[in-house]
This record gives sequence, C-alpha cells and structure tokens, in this order.
Amino acid sequence: MIEVRNLTKVFTTSSQEILALDEVSLHVEKGEVFGIIGLSGAGKSTLIRCINMLEKPTSGSVVIDGVDITTLEPSELRSARQKIGMIFQQFNLLSSRTVYDNVMFPLEIAGFPKKEATQRVEELLELVGLEDRSDSYPAQLSGGQKQRVGIARALANKPKLLLSDEATSALDPQTTRSILGLLKDINHRLGLTIMLITHDMNVIKQTCDRVAVIDDSQIVEVGKVVNIFSKPQTDTSRSFIGTVVNNDVPEQMLQGRAALETGHDSLLIRVSFIGESAGKPLISSMIKKFDVDANILYGNIDYIKETPFGYLALELTGLPNHINEGLAYLKGQGLEVEVIRGV
Repeated sequence: MIEVRNLTKVFTTSSQEILALDEVSLHVEKGEVFGIIGLSGAGKSTLIRCINMLEKPTSGSVVIDGVDITTLEPSELRSARQKIGMIFQQFNLLSSRTVYDNVMFPLEIAGFPKKEATQRVEELLELVGLEDRSDSYPAQLSGGQKQRVGIARALANKPKLLLSDEATSALDPQTTRSILGLLKDINHRLGLTIMLITHDMNVIKQTCDRVAVIDDSQIVEVGKVVNIFSKPQTDTSRSFIGTVVNNDVPEQMLQGRAALETGHDSLLIRVSFIGESAGKPLISSMIKKFDVDANILYGNIDYIKETPFGYLALELTGLPNHINEGLAYLKGQGLEVEVIRGV
C-alpha cells in the first residue's frame, strides 16, 4: 500500500541546514494499522507530511497504491490527495460551519453531486456517533467530539489511506481510548489502511499491528507490536516500552528468602509470556513435574490489542538439577526466561 524509499528531508534556513529525515525506508501493508513512534523532534511529523506531500522531500520516493506521488504534477497531486485522509492534533475545523457542513466541505471541493454528498455526510456522522450533533458548531463540542468530526471529514472522499498526526495527544485518557476504539472499528469495518503518528506507546499498544521507531531522523526498528514489546532490539524501543510496562523487580523482592528458610539452592528469574502461553498453567506444571517450588515475587499482565502479554518474577528453590530441568521446561514451552540472580 505504502512504500517509502530512502526518504530524506533537509530544511534550509539562512544560517544552517537541518536534517529532518535521513534515508528513511518502510513498507505499510494494505488494511493494517501502522504506527510511527518517536520523541519530539525525531522526524515523525515531517515523515507523515512528506507522505501526503504537504512537505516536499529533498530526495527519495513515496509510492502509494502503486503511484509515486513525489513525481506528480500539481493537478495530479491534488487528485491523489483526495484518496489520503488526514486527522490533525488540533482538529482544524471551520468554526463558522456546523458539524454537518464541516464534513460536507471536502465533498463540495471535490464536486460531489448534492444528493450523493448529503447521503455520505449522514453515513459518516452515524459512523462516528455524531448524528445528533449535526447542527452544532465546533465551539459547542468537546475535544473528543471535535476529533470525531475531524475523522468523519477525513473519510468523506472514501480515502484508501488515513493519516493520523498525534490525533489523541490533546485529549484526556478516557477520550483517547474512545477515539482509538473508533479508529480500530473503522479499520475493521472499512478495511482502511491507517498510519498513525504518536509519542505515546500506549496508543501503539492499543491500536497498531506494526510499528516503526524513529530516532534522530532515522528508523531504528520496525516490527509487529507484539514482537517489539517482547524483544525490543534498541535502547529507544526499550525506553518507550518502559513508559507502558514496568518489568523491574523491586529490590526488596530480590533477597532470596525462600533459600534461607529451606536451605535449598535458589534462583531468581523473570519469565516473559505472550499470546497463548499466557493462558497455560506452565508454572504449576513445572512445579509438579520437577519437584521445584516457585515463589511469585512480582508480576504484570496487559494486552497488545487482543493479545495478552506480561511477565512474572519467580524465586525457584530446590535441588540444582531440578531447577535446571524446570528452566529447560519453561524455555521449551516458548517462554522467555531471564536469570536475575542466583542465591
């Protein structure tokens, strides 16, 4: 659906050149929700503005549905942009127009017949849950309602691609969840490809299928969200995940008390699990099979979209060979096992 190839963007001022994007390449599949996460100034907003050509790249190409939009003439680009919807952080609604007229606006520009445009607006207001606010003005709406209008407007021309630039960063957490739920519903119902820019890993966790991590103008990691969470490959990814999942075991839990009480060997481990393994009684099976005691010290479970993931910090006690057999069993069941400390 989207193929970004060696995209570079340099901003030139009177005193210096600023490299905003440095040879960025990525691929987005049709129908997926693809996230791009990075800190402020990393280049993520410049990337999305290059994808819809609000910013002209210095070099490289952006191919959308087989068309390299960086090579289009102005009239061709205007036509291509009608198939790219855009949701903005600050809503960008026309304050003098009602909700209905804001959604109608892009259809007027595109020259839709009146009857067809009216039907389309009514469909979209129902889709975003605002059919009862069609005569309201933006000043009469909450932030979440304004963003729903922005989403309806972005969908007016039946785009193939929906771009979201920090669309929830101005919203409270509860409203953010409702907007993300709406975007997921739109993705499922319409099969629409969504590209989502954010600095919030919670947004990625709740919404996206895959994610690209951008740092200092470059893509440093790309993968399925579940894989990035379970096996991050870069410090930048680990830092973002740490804002969502705290898998550090409190120091007071790392004293190996069971070993002192029983006189057996002890091993402190962190077990990470994801997907089907989260619902299996693997720890109790290990205890029964290998005569090992397991003291649960700390843990957490969460979801990436509908996929469960989490970890447990365990203190294993028993004979050394039994502990080793238990560890091998857990690893054989597909769990990630990290030895924290031996006692």
